[in-house]
Amino acid sequence: MEDGHHIAELVKRTGKQDLTAMRMLYEYFAREMLTLSFRITNQMQDAEDVIQESFLTSFQRIQDLKTPASYKSWLKRIVVNRSLAYVRRRVSFADLTVEQRIAIPEEEEAWYKDLPFDRIQEAIGRLPDGCRQIFTLYLMEDYKHREIADMLGISISNSKSQYRYALKLLRLDLHKLAL
Repeated sequence: MEDGHHIAELVKRTGKQDLTAMRMLYEYFAREMLTLSFRITNQMQDAEDVIQESFLTSFQRIQDLKTPASYKSWLKRIVVNRSLAYVRRRVSFADLTVEQRIAIPEEEEAWYKDLPFDRIQEAIGRLPDGCRQIFTLYLMEDYKHREIADMLGISISNSKSQYRYALKLLRLDLHKLAL
């Protein structure tokens, strides 16, 4: 159903305060955006709040959207920014120090291939907040380290360091499950 023309038509109707179009946009994108927000905030209540605020913002500022068919990517950016704002209240993206020095063997074999996906998701959820957010934005949402650094107000090297640290922690956590 994600037909660009159909979405563009709903966006145009939303710009005219059509409540049915707003509801349809919400129903169509809410689950995906909730998942995205939860991966960043790691708190369902925060993610639900983010989604409500993000859709409200998108509906209020729909006239700012130059290309109606790009609503999804525009909404995604709003959700990411709001999710990060929620997280900033409780997370410091300070440069990593001692934690980076954890010795974890670098194994090339795919020891994790037989692990259930839900176990992998749980391990991602156990990452420290800053690492998890950078891991999510970089690996799962395809943001570049430069974009992540700009969004979080950190250096590019800090973004890269926290991403590598997240990978190390995941490898350590998941390796225990694979044994």
